[in-house]
Amino acid sequence: MNPQSLLRQPPTNRKLTTGCPIIDGYLCGGVPSNSITEIVAESGCGKTQLCLQLSLSSQLPMSHGGLSGSSLYLHSEFPFPFRRLHQLSRSFHLSNPAIYADHNDNPCDHVFVQSVHSADHLLDIMPRIEVLAENPKTRFPLKLIVLDSVAALFRSEFDNTPSDLKKRASLFFKISGKLKQLAHRFDLVVVMTNQVVDFVESSEGINGLRVGNVRALYSSGRRVVPALGLAWANCVNSRLFLSRDEIVWNDNRGTDGNSDGLISTSRLFPSPRVLGLFRAYQDGREEAMDEENGIVSLCSLSRVFPLFL
Repeated sequence: MNPQSLLRQPPTNRKLTTGCPIIDGYLCGGVPSNSITEIVAESGCGKTQLCLQLSLSSQLPMSHGGLSGSSLYLHSEFPFPFRRLHQLSRSFHLSNPAIYADHNDNPCDHVFVQSVHSADHLLDIMPRIEVLAENPKTRFPLKLIVLDSVAALFRSEFDNTPSDLKKRASLFFKISGKLKQLAHRFDLVVVMTNQVVDFVESSEGINGLRVGNVRALYSSGRRVVPALGLAWANCVNSRLFLSRDEIVWNDNRGTDGNSDGLISTSRLFPSPRVLGLFRAYQDGREEAMDEENGIVSLCSLSRVFPLFL
């Protein structure tokens, strides 16, 4: 691989829709293939919900923003939300009956689920993932790999010692390297979720150095950064940050008539500035926001994300 060969390669425009036109707009059409996209948020912001939606959206034809493919869902957070997947599957089937009209199957038949207990376990099953990509088990080829979540694989296995940190960083690059290799070889979309940790450094940045947008990450009123540090940040191609904030409103936007409501704010990283911002209300409506000009669009996503929050 050299710069000349990269220039000779045709640019890929294959994108996977998230089911949300606001997020798709900020991602220039959807989640890109041939790369790793990371969804970062604290617990309860909708990371798993979004990944389940992607697992179903991958079955859409390319003309509708899908990949005409199946998905592999690797979960390290237990238990796996089978009930929620079946709920979304029924809604997805009713919304897209033409995909399954001539076949005796349903959307769940094309979502493969595999538990992952550790980073070493993930590396051990990589050959099986490659076989699945080469020899699809359904009429849809494998086009999406989801890892939910990468932080859980490293949560308790490593101490804060130089040797363990070196081993952990080595595993970061091995895992991301193999997944990127699969993504390039089979034109896959790879999506991972990650947790956040409290940011405890000085306001001047990490050791006096500001890294990316680290000063702009806030969730639930506290300053946070993605887990696993800078070493892991160099392993992903793009990062979608979801923050969660509770506010009180008095304009009757809550579906139950109460004044209390929950807003989720999405910011797209890495970039020196915020690329995207939207708010998701409990009634399913979402507002695309501009920090200078205010609300720029409003749409209803209650069918796509009925339980987004």
